[in-house]
Amino acid sequence: MTRIDRVSVESLDRELREPFEISLGTREKARNLVVLVETDSGVVGHGEGSPLPPVTGETQPAAVATARSVTSMLEGASLADYRELAGEVRAAVPGAVTALFAVETALLDAYCRDRGIPLSELFGGAPTPVTTDITVPIVAPDAAAERATRAAAAGFDHIKVKTGGAIDDDVARTVAVADAAPNATITVDANQGWTPKATEQFVDEVATAGVDLALVEQPTPKDDIRGLARTRDRLSVPVAADEAVFTPADATTVVRDGAADVINVKLGKSGLLGAAAIATIAEAASLDCMLGCMLEGATGIATSAHLAAGLGAFDYVDLDGHLLLDETPPSMAFGPGIDIDGPGHGVSLPAAVSGATQS
Repeated sequence: MTRIDRVSVESLDRELREPFEISLGTREKARNLVVLVETDSGVVGHGEGSPLPPVTGETQPAAVATARSVTSMLEGASLADYRELAGEVRAAVPGAVTALFAVETALLDAYCRDRGIPLSELFGGAPTPVTTDITVPIVAPDAAAERATRAAAAGFDHIKVKTGGAIDDDVARTVAVADAAPNATITVDANQGWTPKATEQFVDEVATAGVDLALVEQPTPKDDIRGLARTRDRLSVPVAADEAVFTPADATTVVRDGAADVINVKLGKSGLLGAAAIATIAEAASLDCMLGCMLEGATGIATSAHLAAGLGAFDYVDLDGHLLLDETPPSMAFGPGIDIDGPGHGVSLPAAVSGATQS
């Protein structure tokens, strides 16, 4: 029986190629954390989390401190009990979603590496390639058009446009992207920045400009489920819930209130096991599912891609966080394809993390 010998936690700063602005603020650096789970068999599993304070409520120091606070719960435990261990950790520090994602990933990565299987197999599928969209942040229309042109040339045929500010500016940015990439499917993400009335105005104006939107994501504040439901009722465009859904209970509320057509699942909000449960709820309610990300690097993105390949349950894939970072492995070059492998999530330990050996 393989047991957990040691758990360690490190902060990991990652530079962005360019500032990334959404309605909730601007990021110039990804301030992440890495968790290592070392076993008595010599295997090392690792997980990554990327806290985003306006969404997850965690800073990097807080997430690191939280992850370190639960290491004693894991050390000496049987690795085969990963589901029970993940549940105990989640109960001990509820709401610390980024720290929990990193811990849970490290546990499952170690488990799979110990058995020589890819992470995707835990969720029912082989590690097949995953195709992602790409996001255009809040920038001026000409800059948005430039990014869309570059994305289309690289093979992206799904582009998400960040919105949620002044309607005129958001319309101009969205139209610029659609004009620059006329063959791409266009979605928008307001990150809670609008009211139902503003959302309706935006959709009407981009439609008048000739843009065929495929989806409007989280237009209203996360706590206003009724407002999200009203927005959905008013629009002909499908509506997605993102920040409104962290847990399976949140997903059940969205389903019950008829608040969305799509649920955006993010491991940085829900963890691997929670995300799989949410996807099951969405499927049972005949809702579509999106798999999104924060500003994770290769580890976090590969973990999410393994879940996508394993479940086969996601109608939209938005796993482009690694493309914003200054350093990415050759297997994750700029383009829509994400190639994954095993064992575990298949990613080597980040070079910035010392004192550990990859198995």
